[in-house]
Parts: sequence; C-alpha cells; structure tokens
Amino acid sequence: MTRVLLVSQYYWPESFTITAEVARLARNGFEITVLTGQPNYPAGKIFSGYSAFSIRRDRVEGIEVIRLPLFPRGQGSGLRLMLNYLSFILSGLLIAPFLLRGRRFDLVFVFGLSPLLQALPAVLLSRIKGAPLVVWVQDLWPESLAATGFIRNPSLLGIVRLLVRFIYRNCTRILVQSEAFRAPVAALSPPGATIACVPNSGQTADAATPPSESARALGDRIAQGFSIVFAGNLGHAQGLDTLLNALDTLRDLPDLQVYLVGSGALDGWLEQERQRRNLTMLHLPGRFAPADMPVILSNAAALLVSLRKEAIFGLTVPSKMQTYLSTGRPIIASLDGEGARILSEAGAGLSAPAGDPTALASALRHMASLPPTERSAMGLSGRRYFDTHFAPDRITALLSDHLTAATHPAARHQGD
Repeated sequence: MTRVLLVSQYYWPESFTITAEVARLARNGFEITVLTGQPNYPAGKIFSGYSAFSIRRDRVEGIEVIRLPLFPRGQGSGLRLMLNYLSFILSGLLIAPFLLRGRRFDLVFVFGLSPLLQALPAVLLSRIKGAPLVVWVQDLWPESLAATGFIRNPSLLGIVRLLVRFIYRNCTRILVQSEAFRAPVAALSPPGATIACVPNSGQTADAATPPSESARALGDRIAQGFSIVFAGNLGHAQGLDTLLNALDTLRDLPDLQVYLVGSGALDGWLEQERQRRNLTMLHLPGRFAPADMPVILSNAAALLVSLRKEAIFGLTVPSKMQTYLSTGRPIIASLDGEGARILSEAGAGLSAPAGDPTALASALRHMASLPPTERSAMGLSGRRYFDTHFAPDRITALLSDHLTAATHPAARHQGD
C-alpha cells in the first residue's frame, strides 16, 4: 500500500474537490494522511468547533487529517489573506516536521490551489522523508497574483516566481488541471521535467446525504420561470460585474431570475449593487452545503460560469465547469480560452467572451428563446462529455497511475 502525505491548505469541511478525490484514492489502495489548515474558506471565519491556533487530529471517512494553526483569511482584506497564506506555510515548515517525526511516506502530494507556495513545507517534508514530491497545479502563480491585483509590485512578483521555480524543480512529477497550463509551468520547470494533465472531476455530493429543507425550497423557487444559477465563490476573479451590466439590459425578460448561490469577498458589494441598480431579478441566497447543490442545480433552466477577462483565466478550466456538465443542464459561459473551448467541444451551451456584458446579455436572451427540448439536448450532450472526459473514477485512475509512477526511482528527476 502506497503511503501518501497530502499537503493542502483546504480540506473538508471546506468545499473542495480534493476531499472526494482522496476518498476515491483511499478506495484504490492508497494510505493517505492529510496535512491541512483550520477550515475558514470561503467566509473567512474559523468554522464552528475548530480553533485557529490549535493543532488538531481528525478522522474524515477513515482518512487521518492533521490540522495546523493558521490565521483566518477574513473578507476583502489583502493583509489578512497574506497572513492566512503565510501562517499555513510557517506552520507547515516549523510544526509539521515535529508532528510527523518518525512517520514514513512513499510520496508527498500537493493539491496546488492558491497559495501555490503552500508547497514549500511539502518540499521540506519530501526531503526529510526521502519521498518524491508531486504537485497538482490548480492555479498558476505568480500570474494569478497579478491578474487578481493581489500583488502588482514587479519585485515581489519576481520573488514569488523564484519560489515557484524552486518548488517545481524539487518535484518528481508535476500535474496540471488544464492542458493550457503546460507551457507556463514548463517555463519554470527544469529541462525534461515530467508534466502531465490531470483534469478535475468536479464537485460531487454524497448521495447518501439528503438536501436540507432550505435547499429543497430554493430548488422549488428556481424551477419557476427561466432561472439561471451561478454556484460557487463570489470573488473578484469571477467577473460578476459583467453579469450585473448584462442584467441591466435584460429587464424586459419577465421570467428571467438569476441566483448567485455561494459567498465570497463580493457578498456586500453584490447586495449593494443589487439594490442600487434595482435588479429585482437577482437573488443572493447564500452558501449551501455540497449535499444541497444537486437539488439546486438540477432545477435551473441553465447554469452560469464566468471569469474576469485576464490572460491567465483563459488558460484555466473552472472546476464548476465539470460540476455543471455532470448535472445535464445547459451552460452559459462568460469565458475565454480553455473553458470556452471545452463548452464548445461538448456542445453543452452558449458562450460569450469574458468581460463582454453585451455578448453575455445576448447569450442569455438566446438561451431564454430556445425551446425546452433544445436546452435539454445541450444538457445531455454536456453529460455525455463529462462521462467521457471527467468521470470521477476515470480521473482517479489517471491520478493513481501518476502517483504510483512517481514512487518508482526511474521516474525521479533531479532539480537544479
């Protein structure tokens, strides 16, 4: 049995795909220990029952989970977010080696969401344990820092680039969530580095957990009229100002209702704009648990995915794309690049260029004008594409192969 140490700042009860992926890997014969932080995403507050500056050991579906102290990220504060990132990195560097003393692992594996620098403790642990390191890159650094405006100083971005180069050069194997990530990752990797694409499978709900009554009620509301649902983080990267500008021009569609199901840094701004613009068709029901999402998504006339117009986001496939495809509902995308390509290839909906409210409004009008049979055909085409390309068991098998291969001595390359 392959013993894996997973390093991920985010894990259950935070809603990320890695939790379900770890459960499937465990069923495939991997013995996994998770090193993570105290849950605080997306609201920015430590979840009830947890403590920010404590060390905690849990069992989640039989998986050992070790939680390190961290500073909660808060909402809308760049300083707090930086402290959140740095506190997990420092806990990983200073505390994790002590907590894991005497433990042996065959592999150290990083789920590389932002901050990608969370892999720095993994580099140290990989060397201490004499185990190969694999990073599954979910977000491009330093590009995403510049695109979101989190860091604009060229000198700081240069330092981050050097740290990312250091991480990649200590990897046995690098996995990327999008084919479009391959070139920018290779540019910071040593010559001959093994880089492979392993896409995400999307967020899945536990079929054994029934939805809440509030989710059922919301699903019933969504089923009325022509309802569009956006699910997930409500942050700067999602380009939601484009949606609001599009809705300003769609007041003549009486059945149009738009539900932004989630939470994030723009919660307050969205509510203010909803009232200021008198967007009565826009609803902000808040965040729901993963078990609630199927009844919400399945009742929508169509699902919306959007990102800001930035070059880096054209390389990204939002994980909600796979989740949406799995529902069998048609999709409206305000995206460039790889995400738009997948939607077109799947024949699962309509797309508009990122950051173009006129084009997004046109796509919404077009979707509203289609007969239900045509919308259903789009959704079914998307589901078939999901089954072919993103089915969870298929992705887990692919990931398992790469993790196993990385443990073989011949698979290792030496970093500079």
